[in-house]
Amino acid sequence: MSSTATVRILDWLVPLAFVACASWVIWNGPAYILAFGDVNDALALRHAPAGALDWVALAAMPTLAILGIFTVRTAPMEDDDIRGLDRLSLFLGRVTMLLIALLVSVMFYEVIVRYVFEKPTLWANELSLWIAGFIFLFSGLYAMQQRSHIRIFLLYDVLPRPLQKLCDIISTGLIVVFAAALYYGAYGEAAAKFLRWETFGTAFDPPIPATMKPLILVAISLVALQAVSNLIMDWNKAPEHHSPADEIDEQEIAAIKRTLGSDN
Repeated sequence: MSSTATVRILDWLVPLAFVACASWVIWNGPAYILAFGDVNDALALRHAPAGALDWVALAAMPTLAILGIFTVRTAPMEDDDIRGLDRLSLFLGRVTMLLIALLVSVMFYEVIVRYVFEKPTLWANELSLWIAGFIFLFSGLYAMQQRSHIRIFLLYDVLPRPLQKLCDIISTGLIVVFAAALYYGAYGEAAAKFLRWETFGTAFDPPIPATMKPLILVAISLVALQAVSNLIMDWNKAPEHHSPADEIDEQEIAAIKRTLGSDN
């Protein structure tokens, strides 16, 4: 097998292994909370201390993340000028793509067992909501890295480059201020929900509040850092001009032509 093929396989095997380890770590979160010294009687009564497999999964997460960051490669439709934080954002983008596939699988399974076998599950709906939350947060980071978030260019395109840079500084500054304000206002609540491992209160009872509240702060912090990284990387680039033609996907058009067997 060629080295290129090996790297391509790693593009998906590493994020898949990361998702598996992260899922184990998140589901067994109370074991780590108890192990790191926050003695909570309610958690101690309901959860066992961390075992060997828990520690293996926890140690594997940063190892797989580092491996994924250094092996991730851009797809043809992605910006191939990646440096620094871009690699982390791309790796988390790959993780998000796998989570989308997992979400669809969970929903498909629920549809089959509910409407074909008339045996609905107690966990599919909450698990779908939980996974969708992760997808929503990490896809925002990926969109920021790819510069594919919603932007209004009507005034931006007619400005000279120095004023465009000023607009970039202002918009990045607003993102950073928003992230700082959210972190300042929500940190206490997020930490409290995490440390008491607050659950959803349903039959399945997943720890959605305990995990999503802290993850919001992590995601918005990464988005702010990525916005600063974009500002630095784009500082000396030539000014961009946008038109409706930018929305045309040439690769998709070429694929349609090949499917129809026509070059016209």
